[in-house]
Amino acid sequence: MHEAAFRALGLRDWRYQRLPVPPDLLPETLHALPGSGFVGANVTVPHKEIALALSDDATPTAAAVGAANTLTFGPGGAIAADNTDVGGLLAALPAEIEGRRALVLGAGGSARAAVFALVQAGASEVSVLNRTRRRARELAEALDARAVDAAEQADLLVNCTSVGLDDPDAAPVDLALLGEVGAVIDLVYREGGTRLVREARARGLPCTDGLEVLVQQGALSFEIWTGERAPVEAMRAAVTGD
Repeated sequence: MHEAAFRALGLRDWRYQRLPVPPDLLPETLHALPGSGFVGANVTVPHKEIALALSDDATPTAAAVGAANTLTFGPGGAIAADNTDVGGLLAALPAEIEGRRALVLGAGGSARAAVFALVQAGASEVSVLNRTRRRARELAEALDARAVDAAEQADLLVNCTSVGLDDPDAAPVDLALLGEVGAVIDLVYREGGTRLVREARARGLPCTDGLEVLVQQGALSFEIWTGERAPVEAMRAAVTGD
């Protein structure tokens, strides 16, 4: 996706590469990257919260969310943290959320970004459902949401768990809930769509899969690092293969 963006804008000296990093090596790796020529980095599960803690500075959004997905390296190796998951999710919303109810599944870094984004966008209520009730309660208390013990009716359902990533037939909730849901965002992305996305589309619900959220948050990261307007269409085509 980023390589396609570099080509589209003629940024021939830029490269984007994948670096699998186990959690125990994250501090050492991040502090080594600036000296290796890296301008910045994206971090994903399970690194988003510790990446924020390892940073020297953070945007108000990253600080409020308590997690970072985009890091920028400054003079002397200083690490600045941002969270483009927030803007990416808002740009990918399949339906208006202001004044409406949202149900967020999960309580990790992506869920924190989703809850923060939905509250900021004017949702009338944001509920959090997580396998571990304590984590849901901690997230809800920190971000002005409410923790719930069971799935409930909502105008927007946002899946921030990893359910569906490895098993195409797995779903994060009983799919009968889709009869009480107005729209769906699933941050998981896989070829052919997750079961949640397939079922939502079959019912005619407005639906956004994780690929579009990936593109939108990636475009924001791209702009932070390069200072250039992101070629979103080229990035989307690279992701979807169109």
